[in-house]
Amino acid sequence: MADPALASPLTRAEFLAWEAAQPDKHEFYRGEAFAMGGARQAHVNVALNVASLLKAHLRGRPCRAYIADMALEVEAADAIFYPDVFVSCHPEDLAAERQLRHPTAIIEVLFDSTAAFDRGLKFAAYRSLASLREYVLIDPDTRSIEIFRRTESNDWLLDLHASARGLVLPSLEFEAGTEAVFEGLAPA
Repeated sequence: MADPALASPLTRAEFLAWEAAQPDKHEFYRGEAFAMGGARQAHVNVALNVASLLKAHLRGRPCRAYIADMALEVEAADAIFYPDVFVSCHPEDLAAERQLRHPTAIIEVLFDSTAAFDRGLKFAAYRSLASLREYVLIDPDTRSIEIFRRTESNDWLLDLHASARGLVLPSLEFEAGTEAVFEGLAPA
């Protein structure tokens, strides 16, 4: 995560009002706003591939895929994030204008500078979302996909078998092979 953009602690409501007037996006975590940096081409290509595949798959269903410009509010963690890609099927989210709260699946494409946060504090925050069924980390440099699933007992398990096949999201009846996820990337 980048350096805080503001020095003073903010509430989520203050952050949302402040950010609406900013030219650039910021994430919010426990009172602090963090400027979001630009993405590398590999990151953008993978996120676009995944969002496009999900959008086509969800056509005609009561679910929508969102990209990094849609805010996700995580009230229990006092946070607002911009996941690279996420899907919501919740009626409140489908009607919301600025920030959503009930994702079914979240996909983050890793950067060296944010990977530890995505695996650690951000994943801990996301786990507080009762609607979340799957959390996916995609590394464009190693061409790897890690799929974490919520179990019936509310534990989170890494599904290595599905990860080897590509992006597999049973909650959405979705599967895409690794070649589709990493399409257009220069050879590793």
